Amino acid sequence: MSLLEKFGIKHPIFLAPMAGVSTPQLAAEVSNQGGLGSLGLGASAVEAARTEILNTQQLTDHPFQVNFFCHETDTLDDTIAQAWIAQFKDKFAEFGVAAPQSLTKIYPSFKDNDDFLNLVLETRPKAVSFHFGIPHPHQIQALKDAGIITMISATNLAEAKAIEAAGIDVVIAQGIEAGGHRGIFNTQFDAAVKTSNLVKLLKQHVQLPIVAAGGIMDGQQARRMLNFGAEAVQLGTAFVQCKTSNANPAYRKALLSKPLTQVTASISGRPARGIINHWHTNIDTPDRLQVPAYPYTYDLAKQLNAAALKHGDEGYGAFWAGSNVAKIRELEAPDLINQLVLEMMPR
Repeated sequence: MSLLEKFGIKHPIFLAPMAGVSTPQLAAEVSNQGGLGSLGLGASAVEAARTEILNTQQLTDHPFQVNFFCHETDTLDDTIAQAWIAQFKDKFAEFGVAAPQSLTKIYPSFKDNDDFLNLVLETRPKAVSFHFGIPHPHQIQALKDAGIITMISATNLAEAKAIEAAGIDVVIAQGIEAGGHRGIFNTQFDAAVKTSNLVKLLKQHVQLPIVAAGGIMDGQQARRMLNFGAEAVQLGTAFVQCKTSNANPAYRKALLSKPLTQVTASISGRPARGIINHWHTNIDTPDRLQVPAYPYTYDLAKQLNAAALKHGDEGYGAFWAGSNVAKIRELEAPDLINQLVLEMMPR
């Protein structure tokens, strides 16, 4: 059975599940147009996630995926946290607010308990995908028993082989060009493989269906990934500009300015590719302090950005984007899907 048949979709185009940016409307538009829509629920509480899923199911009868973060929950080192906070005290004061006294774990992991698992089993989306790691064996088995397709991002061969050994259905080959958080399991190691090379590598060594993700902005790039062995492609940055995304005006403006991107761990505590701003130029210096654990670091970044925005400074935003963001087009999701399909046709 082909991947399209497995998912029950028309086109091999997946919407990347972007936490904070994806909406039921955007997911439904992609699904209704024959692709696989998605909801990025990694930053959501259980009840908010339930609302997102139910709202999407009201907007489309077609399949879509939901996505959760699957990181190992780290204990915060208070010494590292306090040193990190201290370097931003003057900046917070400049914006007229006090720096936080401590950092909070603002995002849960799917692995922390079975609350999100139970939500997925209750709402029964077509597929569930994971970022940063692999769920517990009992969680995977429960999803398989429910007939829900499982997918996990891999950034290197070792991760992909672990995903295959865990009994997951599909591997998402996330290349270094991808916008947003790197799906690396171990934050101390990133092989930084290009999407095209990663697809080729996994095709040689892994039997799972491969979805290519990272830097794909048009149909020609998508077709190339399919020729390398992927059965579908996943795009995120290309869809952020759509009116139905949750991106704020500053984010949209930045995307359309033909920006450059770079990976930083200073915003969240985990490496992520975004449009170059104050984090990359002022914080990521050669003598940068050790970054606190994810997602505690993100707590400070969000507070600093909120304070900066009140003073008209947009340079502390998390404007995640892939390396080919300059190719972005102002198209709404249905039109973008149609354009991609046309461009993907063999010539």
